Amino acid sequence: MSKKLTEIAANKSFGGWHKRFKHFSTTLNCEMIFAIYLPPKADTEKVPVLWWLSGLTCTDENFMQKAGAQKTAAELGIAIVCPDTSPRGLNLPGDSDNYDFGVGAGFYLNATREPWKNNYQMYDYITKELPELVRKNFPVNDKESISGHSMGGHGALVIALSSPYRYKSVSAFAPITNPVNSPWGQKAFTGYLGDDRESWNAYDACYLIANGTSKQQLFIDQGQADNFLSAQLKPDALQKACAENQHPLKFRLHAGYDHSYFFIASFIEDHLRYHAQHLKN
Repeated sequence: MSKKLTEIAANKSFGGWHKRFKHFSTTLNCEMIFAIYLPPKADTEKVPVLWWLSGLTCTDENFMQKAGAQKTAAELGIAIVCPDTSPRGLNLPGDSDNYDFGVGAGFYLNATREPWKNNYQMYDYITKELPELVRKNFPVNDKESISGHSMGGHGALVIALSSPYRYKSVSAFAPITNPVNSPWGQKAFTGYLGDDRESWNAYDACYLIANGTSKQQLFIDQGQADNFLSAQLKPDALQKACAENQHPLKFRLHAGYDHSYFFIASFIEDHLRYHAQHLKN
């Protein structure tokens, strides 16, 4: 094990291990924590990885404790890596004043404005530093898929669309699909990136679908009873962008389901099996 990692928790789960580690991130210039679930198969061979990106206010613990993903991941032989959602412990001005900006709300982008740009480089952390660290220290192979919820669904879509040949598959639960037109996205992008709205487009899934090179299928589940459906998540905008640009989309709208982990837990097995099919190819 690399000296760069310190194990802080370990729990046996469905024959595998859920573990938490802390390390100093040179990308974010602070100490970070991430969780990894290693299926039983990882005891004897390298396994593929599903990256899970969580939503506003979450840490690495929410998905691992609430989604119930370990049983299916153990069966399918998939490792799951769950990073934190932002740098922590920096005490930057205003970083803890609101739930939707600063701590717990990194939005998976690379900030360009002071005082955020020296630490809030979550895009590079998720796509470069953390994968390198995981590959160096754990029995995983080079096959990757990515998924997430809400702000993390936004991150999963943007990262996959920006790297069309890297991830075997991408999915999301209730993602923020059009953040340049969402109050959450507008607040975050103004704070992290400034007033130049052109710079925001690199982190908007609808823009990337219309102007990018990816034709990778998107698999999205959305609850019809989600309180944030029309104002923040805007799935209609994503469906329109996909239809206009012939971008493959598997979209499911579920009556009665909200934005919570009760929704995620209800359909996480479908997503894991979807990713497993692609990771085998």
